[in-house]
Amino acid sequence: MSTETSSGTGPDRTEEMTIREAIRLALREELDRDDDVFVMGEDVGAFGGVYEVTGDLVEQFGEERVRDTPISEAGFMGAAVGAAATGTRPVVEIMFSDFIGVCSEQIINQMAKNRYMFGGKTEMPVTVRTTEGGGSGAASQHSGTIHTWFAHFPGVMAVAPATPASAKGLLKSAIRSDDPVIVFENKQIYEQKGEVPLDDDFTIPIGTASVEREGEDVTVVATQRMVGESLELAEELAGQTSVEVVDLRSLYPMDTETLVESVKKTGRLVIADESPLSYGTHAEVATRVMENAFYSLDAPIQRVGVADVHIPFSPALEEEVLPHGSDVEAAINRIV
Repeated sequence: MSTETSSGTGPDRTEEMTIREAIRLALREELDRDDDVFVMGEDVGAFGGVYEVTGDLVEQFGEERVRDTPISEAGFMGAAVGAAATGTRPVVEIMFSDFIGVCSEQIINQMAKNRYMFGGKTEMPVTVRTTEGGGSGAASQHSGTIHTWFAHFPGVMAVAPATPASAKGLLKSAIRSDDPVIVFENKQIYEQKGEVPLDDDFTIPIGTASVEREGEDVTVVATQRMVGESLELAEELAGQTSVEVVDLRSLYPMDTETLVESVKKTGRLVIADESPLSYGTHAEVATRVMENAFYSLDAPIQRVGVADVHIPFSPALEEEVLPHGSDVEAAINRIV
């Protein structure tokens, strides 16, 4: 069942939790639901994950289903591809998305192409969880936002949750999918709280965006951390400028219909995503809107993101490079 529930009592009851806790809950529910599901990655077992996401899962499900691996992304990513091809559902954690390059052969040439190369006769139910984003002073090799790379590549779906509910719902959909999905988790919002449906069958269909706040004057399409910052800004501007905030959620497939409907209503678009501005997520969103709602636009589309530079180690420089709500406000002011 693919449903999206809100708050209430009975089957629709919710509980406030962090994004970290929501991801752990999704993993726990899917491990409990399907014996073919298992988790693997560096320090996911006894250590509980580098960001404490897997927590105590190893105590409940044991070391066979919550597997610590050597520091060898190519090795355990390849093992996951083989395991999926032979009937299981691995959930692989790549500690930092910056390290995906080490196992890009296994992802791009094997995982993404397997079903195609075998004429649709095989399934490849691999879920890859990985962290991304700056803001923790971890320098450029641990702070990149690379989701555009894999949203671009055929054969792989890519999602980027921004709220606890979407973190749970999208991850559960990914694990249940018979095709590979990469879940990009912004590490700076793990402690962000929100209501999460407790129904074991709560999922969010991959390929759907969400209008988080309705508005009339400008649409802000945002991802991950920038969703929360955009919502805070929209509240601050209420009474002055009516801002509609759309959480993109799914990078590929992308929910073009929701984006276009919003822009047809507001006539203006700002795209906020913590990735480099050139050749990326911003450009794809902008192009889809231009192709489908060009005559609804009353002003040039604005982009908010990272300049084409690496994330600095210096806290002051890192703060300067990363996008914030103030950058979204400046973009809005340029066109409203």
